[in-house]
Amino acid sequence: MFTVTIRDHMMIAHSLRGEVFGPAQSLHGGTYVVDATFRRATLDDDGIVVDIGRAAEALGVVVSELTYRNLDDEAGFAGVNTTTEVLARTVADRLADCARTGGLGDGGRQLDGLTVTLHESHIAWASYERSL
Repeated sequence: MFTVTIRDHMMIAHSLRGEVFGPAQSLHGGTYVVDATFRRATLDDDGIVVDIGRAAEALGVVVSELTYRNLDDEAGFAGVNTTTEVLARTVADRLADCARTGGLGDGGRQLDGLTVTLHESHIAWASYERSL
């Protein structure tokens, strides 16, 4: 399996519901380094997994829709704990939609899957992997 990974970052604010979250139940900020790994079994006719420029642009659009936002106020997250895992899935699903609709070029429609990893720090991160 071939992979290409691109990186961006986002800064959000949110609070989490549930005793398990302790002090994170209060409104707080988070800065994530976001890695998106695109994969496919075979390379396209140009010898690539995906156009890196288009993939970077698409990831930039997705994170810009989330960054500098209080996710508690976003209608799309109403009633949802915006954990790192949930945010990784959100980014992956939005990138998958972009790939399906041609936003990553024709080769993007041939991707087998992608993984999005949100790094909370140098010692903690979460990922979501999905097929395309």
